[in-house]
Amino acid sequence: MIVSFLTTIGRVVREFIIDLGLATRTFFAVISASGGLWRRPRLVSSQIHFIGNYSLVLLSVSGLFVGFVLGLQGYYTLNKYGSEQALGLLVALSLTRELGPVVTALLFAGRAGTSLTAEIGLMKAGEQLSAMEMMGVNPLQRVLAPRFWAGVVAMPVLAAIFSALGIFGGYVVGVKLIGVDEGAFWSQMQDGVDVWNDIANGVIKSIVFGIAVTFVALYQGYQAQPTPEGVARATTRTVVIASLLVLWLDFLLTALMFS
Repeated sequence: MIVSFLTTIGRVVREFIIDLGLATRTFFAVISASGGLWRRPRLVSSQIHFIGNYSLVLLSVSGLFVGFVLGLQGYYTLNKYGSEQALGLLVALSLTRELGPVVTALLFAGRAGTSLTAEIGLMKAGEQLSAMEMMGVNPLQRVLAPRFWAGVVAMPVLAAIFSALGIFGGYVVGVKLIGVDEGAFWSQMQDGVDVWNDIANGVIKSIVFGIAVTFVALYQGYQAQPTPEGVARATTRTVVIASLLVLWLDFLLTALMFS
């Protein structure tokens, strides 16, 4: 019994190390294959439209309703201590530091990440990637690299839109519905939010999350088994791995930035 358990643990650890090494090699291969993209910028711009524009409605509505909830919960909490005038500061810091980048990354993984994995997986199942290799076209340069950089560019923009609409949602609930003083709402936010410590760190987080989520999605699709079941499993792994990776990276980055 003990020998069987140790054998299973060893096999899992061995497979994890092999997968990690293969993922690292693929990541640097994608980076090295990105040098020629500047000659064909439409490859990246079309993928930015596909990844970013089609995720905009979901993230915009989500950001607005997150702002609504922050406005309500923040007011109920601050009102106990007579500090409801700081509602704008609470909403802005919550969104720019944490909720904006993190929630955007999780929604991005569920919407764009699964789409990228399914697309690459189906291209592999249809032997389109093999056909490119037969014609002397590098699939990493033609397929993966444009999608990778499109995700890296789109993620910070979507996170900024999410945070902006979240702040607007908090303003609507706090000022227009509950009656918090509008001048205090905006002035507290202006005085308390620092461009570097809060906004810039949130942008850095969103860039890191964009790199992580996009690469996980592309890697899972590229390594998927060329069957319908294999593509389905790869899509599921994308959501699970990307979500856990975002939460782990958020803790790590928060500890480094705000310690």
